[in-house]
Amino acid sequence: MSINKVILVGNVGKDPVVRYFDKGVAKATFPLATSESYTNQQGETITTTEWHNIVLWRAMAEVAEKTVKKGSQLYIVGKIKTRSYVDKDGNNKYITEILADTFLVLDKKPGAVSATSTADQNKGSIPEKEPLGQDLNDPPASYQPTNEDDLPF
Repeated sequence: MSINKVILVGNVGKDPVVRYFDKGVAKATFPLATSESYTNQQGETITTTEWHNIVLWRAMAEVAEKTVKKGSQLYIVGKIKTRSYVDKDGNNKYITEILADTFLVLDKKPGAVSATSTADQNKGSIPEKEPLGQDLNDPPASYQPTNEDDLPF
């Protein structure tokens, strides 16, 4: 048995880039920063930041296009996917992405939005915001993995 599951809470580095493919399938991509701070032996606070490439498909991408902006704080549940390609010079390149199954805008603004893979089944409707509960390590109750076989990449 194996598990490929990622849970991130971080800030969006750039506005999402949304592309539309055949039959109106949307794909949104954006960077997400997660930061960790600690105090070293000299008493200085050190902060390290990791950048993650986030990918959203279909209805979630359309929701993100309308609700996610640079600086937004997001809760994301998904899985790690590494893919390769050949650049214009013929070199093999690799990119690691987080394919999100669920995201929730955590900004303290009225009308904060969540989107899950079930939005695809509801033909783009936006589910009501779900409470996160006490533990951010557990996904929202509506978490369902996406069938990756139908992703166009």
